[in-house]
Amino acid sequence: MKGPREEIVYLPCIYRNTNTEAPDYLATVDVDPKSPQYCQVIHRLPMPHLKDELHHSGWNTCSSCFGDSTKSRTKLLLPSLISSRIYVVDVGTEPRAPRLHKVVEPKDIHAKCDLGYLHTTHCLASGDVMISSLGDPKGNGKGGFVLLDGETFEVKGTWERPGGAAPMGYDFWYQPRHNVMVSTEWAAPNVLRDGFNPADVEAGLYGNHLHVWDWQRHEMVQTLTLQDGLIPLEVRFLHNPAADQGFVGCALSSNIQRFYKNEGGTWSVEKVIQVPPKKVKGWMLPEMPGLITDILLSLDDRFLYFSNWLHGDLRQYDISDPQRPRLTGQLFLGGSIVKGGPVQVLEDQELKSQPEPLVVKGKQVAGGPQMIQLSLDGKRLYVTTSLYSAWDKQFYPDLIREGSVMLQIDVDTVKGGLKLNPNFLVDFGKEPLGPALAHELRYPGGDCSSDIWL
Repeated sequence: MKGPREEIVYLPCIYRNTNTEAPDYLATVDVDPKSPQYCQVIHRLPMPHLKDELHHSGWNTCSSCFGDSTKSRTKLLLPSLISSRIYVVDVGTEPRAPRLHKVVEPKDIHAKCDLGYLHTTHCLASGDVMISSLGDPKGNGKGGFVLLDGETFEVKGTWERPGGAAPMGYDFWYQPRHNVMVSTEWAAPNVLRDGFNPADVEAGLYGNHLHVWDWQRHEMVQTLTLQDGLIPLEVRFLHNPAADQGFVGCALSSNIQRFYKNEGGTWSVEKVIQVPPKKVKGWMLPEMPGLITDILLSLDDRFLYFSNWLHGDLRQYDISDPQRPRLTGQLFLGGSIVKGGPVQVLEDQELKSQPEPLVVKGKQVAGGPQMIQLSLDGKRLYVTTSLYSAWDKQFYPDLIREGSVMLQIDVDTVKGGLKLNPNFLVDFGKEPLGPALAHELRYPGGDCSSDIWL
């Protein structure tokens, strides 16, 4: 937390499902207020293929290797959600101008792991890198984990034992002091890849489980069914490596559930925050969920942040008592229920009126708050507005036309509270090849969601 202030951030920009036939690329953005290039994309690294759907990213090594002088955080791994390719990017040689180091082809992953549709990357204390999958090579659900050598980036095989994958996959987080890993579920790639169909929810095709794994034995030991917990996406243990609890954001049910270890060594889960749906007219369903798509814990484990991508608000909760989170900040940043839009709110348990559209530096923001990243000192929150290209196109057609944005929020870390910085805007609608969809944010030195401590 006492590390230097962030000066640049890396984020993947996506052209799949947009009007631009060009490869996805890694953007480097200057976020140093003292720099003449503040709020500008200072470098773009295009990938060699089309329609990969870059999504999340992670490091070759991180805090799990703390104290090992042979390791340095020089490579950023970009797994592709749709093509299943993994791009290894050298950010160590020239941090402000990343270059492509290696491409791991899908055929290697398919052949050695029988997995595809890759999502979360975490580095391990062993020096290996582990990446979660949503499916098998044919797009059926399969929640397994690809292991890469952290030096050569050769595919070593699966982390889990043969035949031991979960029925669905998405995100994961491990906590070695408790010999545990927890993984989550979105849906089979074939179900979600072209858009969201509510009938698939009724048919039970979306996830509602947490999977608990024995970290040393590499096998699943417990599956927790989430009551009222549809589409558990991002999972976060508390950063304290001794902590035996964490949180998961359930997107469709729009709640936060806390998971924790029992005295006997098994795990349980309980709902601790619920965002009520809004009764609406002019939308695809009569009730609109908040759709919690990203969650984040501050490095001191004091605050939990999450985004409601459909309702359009970003929230901050004090989690000093993890069983009773307390709302301390809320800010509307676009969303589907803004005044003057196509959706009319008929009944709202939280708001008295529909929020105003957000205009920053003359640009009306399309989409809603989605990926979030917090500065190490906890005082600045960065936000982007794209979820996944096919769902962006379905829920926010304006996002495809206008491109996504990156915003910055000032955080009160004493009393709690969120305030938009009106002078910060990165407009990906003005990119040279056409409007792009910017996604997850990473700092060169690691951040709240990339690093795990042992």
